[in-house]
Amino acid sequence: MNSQYKQPALFLDRDGVINVDHGYVGKYEDFDFIEGIFDAVLFFQSKGFLPVVVTNQSGIARGYYTETDFEVLMERVQDDFSTHGIHSLPVYFCPHHLDGTIPKYATKCACRKPAPGMLLSAAQDLEIDLANSVLVGDSWRDIQAADAAGLKQSFFLSKDNITGEQEAQLSKDHTVTRIESLKELIT
Repeated sequence: MNSQYKQPALFLDRDGVINVDHGYVGKYEDFDFIEGIFDAVLFFQSKGFLPVVVTNQSGIARGYYTETDFEVLMERVQDDFSTHGIHSLPVYFCPHHLDGTIPKYATKCACRKPAPGMLLSAAQDLEIDLANSVLVGDSWRDIQAADAAGLKQSFFLSKDNITGEQEAQLSKDHTVTRIESLKELIT
């Protein structure tokens, strides 16, 4: 397809961006949305961005929950987004981690952020224009994945001050403390 017809994406990490990161959230009962996430995604959607979730889910590799548990949870999350007018929310996830206890997931892969695999797969599957896409993450791994995939812009959502290696990694990116702030920063 000609690149002029490709759509930019709003890539969203899950834990810490869409929902409060309680650590290995695998059940809907433990899923609390970040305040303002629906409005922020609707804003980007109105600007022509396709929202896409890209999330490391090492809880699967560690045996805390299964891929099926994750998929059931994300179906419920999609229902909540649909209720707010966001009808398409493709989800790309990495179930791998070298320290996993489930052998088939205890492996090195090309999809676990900071590798760009999930973003590249989404770009191919959904005909996404990576050069004009944006990522919102709460980890330096998210920002590195965005850089490796050639995204236009990335935003670091932080509730804390950053220092050291993270600060160096994030120097060219915007740091925001509230998801609503993204509306003011998008170029």
